[in-house]
Amino acid sequence: MSAEVKSHLIELLTRGLAKVAPQQPGSLISLERPKQAQHGDFSCPAAMQLARALKRNPRELALELVAALPPSEWLERAEVAGNGFINLRVRPAAKQHIVKTIFADGDRYGRSESAGGRPVIVEFVSANPTGPLHVGHGRNAALGDAIGALLESQGWRVTREFYYNDAGAQIRNLGLSVQARIREKLGVPAEFPADGYRGDYVLEIAEKYLEAGNADGEDLEAVTRFAVVELRREQDLDLQAFGVRFDSYFLESSLYADERVEKAVQALLDSGKAFEQDGALWLKTTEYGDDKDRVMRKSDGTYTYFVPDVAYHLAKWERGFTRAINIQGSDHHSTVTRVRAGLQAASSKGGRGIPQGYPEYVLYKMLTVMKGGEEMKISKRAGSYVTLRELIDEVGRDAVRFFLLSRKADAEFVFDIDLAKSQSEENPVYYVQYAHARIRSVLEQRKALFGGPDPDLAAADLVPLTGGRELALLQRLGEYPEVLENAVAELAPHQVVFYLRELAGQFHSYYNAERILVSEAPLRSARLALCLAVRQVLRNGLSLLGVSQPEKM
Repeated sequence: MSAEVKSHLIELLTRGLAKVAPQQPGSLISLERPKQAQHGDFSCPAAMQLARALKRNPRELALELVAALPPSEWLERAEVAGNGFINLRVRPAAKQHIVKTIFADGDRYGRSESAGGRPVIVEFVSANPTGPLHVGHGRNAALGDAIGALLESQGWRVTREFYYNDAGAQIRNLGLSVQARIREKLGVPAEFPADGYRGDYVLEIAEKYLEAGNADGEDLEAVTRFAVVELRREQDLDLQAFGVRFDSYFLESSLYADERVEKAVQALLDSGKAFEQDGALWLKTTEYGDDKDRVMRKSDGTYTYFVPDVAYHLAKWERGFTRAINIQGSDHHSTVTRVRAGLQAASSKGGRGIPQGYPEYVLYKMLTVMKGGEEMKISKRAGSYVTLRELIDEVGRDAVRFFLLSRKADAEFVFDIDLAKSQSEENPVYYVQYAHARIRSVLEQRKALFGGPDPDLAAADLVPLTGGRELALLQRLGEYPEVLENAVAELAPHQVVFYLRELAGQFHSYYNAERILVSEAPLRSARLALCLAVRQVLRNGLSLLGVSQPEKM
């Protein structure tokens, strides 16, 4: 149902309430969608909510409120159910109205400016530059990019950021791994590091290093720098192939170069929430909900991993991002409390006013990739995991994106390569894209059967759309803006996937049950207008997910 229809019903109820209980504010009126269709299109719990304050029987109050409703061209009837719920059913004309709205709004249907251009930073992927991106990074990338697009659809000014962990033990191990392979290529005895990276890509980097004119690999710092640049470039190419772009990149090393880590530690010391014990510096994270206090600086002088994270998020806040969203694997669960505790402590005396829930986290679970009924675990190139590029090469970008967004982020997920490659209704991305392409085919069939110029379907009379499947499709189309609103509120792109699958399913059922291109011109135009409205909403939803909308399949 369109927002216009919903607003109209709220206005009717507000005017009715003004007659029944003029002392009560109209803001108390709200509408819900009944779980069962026989209960109407909307329900209103206002009478039950007001009964206690007015010392009235809720059912009697509801009956009085229904009787006070002014006449309406869109409201068919209002009924009282149970202890006082008011169930509302709208006329077909109210549902038909959504087609006009979709034609008028086009690509902007479902979008709003409710956020008013407020800034938000979405940090995602943020893979260590120590190897090719794996399928888990792919899920991260799909989630982050779709969440960014959803936020933009509701008026947020989104900055997509990639945080490069280009400092620490993992980077040193990468350099040592490449150095060992360089020595092997030169015939020099080399001991491979115990925690080194063993994929074929390490050998490729070693070969490129020598091909670049370097005589040997004895300069570990130079080797490490070269390896990081190569892997960053490769990750960028993988993300381009996945259709993901970033607005900014942030280097962990810059936090040390700019003394942000030292400044963050000093802020924690100034807050009185840090203490020395056993030669180490600790943070009183228990004061912020942690199960025990955490070490910030070890006895050897090095910082634990969450300290630069605190410095990084202080930098986000100082850059003006009062809302920050991080997409991370569920193995980062323990990080959430520590980073937030550090931010609360560091800002307690600095006047920053960072809220307790800053930053927000979307934690996702890794996935299992199946092919031919067996789990894929090893990449020929990466050595220990399946890469994102391999997955894209296997099934295509659209299927990878759609599948990776088809479950809640924190749900276990099995990626079935055989299903993703199939051209059947069991393949959800194929099923949705086929609905879009099928509508294009209907338009071409119209031209072949009836000829003449394309009719102005935006001006079509929609009164003939009264069949059960047509009314259900119209109602589903009207739900799209609310789906986007909820998906943004819950940072849950899978809700858009569910919606598109349901919309496509309803359209296919309608197409198979009803003849679109009937001989009667008014009915034909109305049905074609409905088809075009479905196509527009499919296009809008798929574009938010980063999935293409093919005209032919």
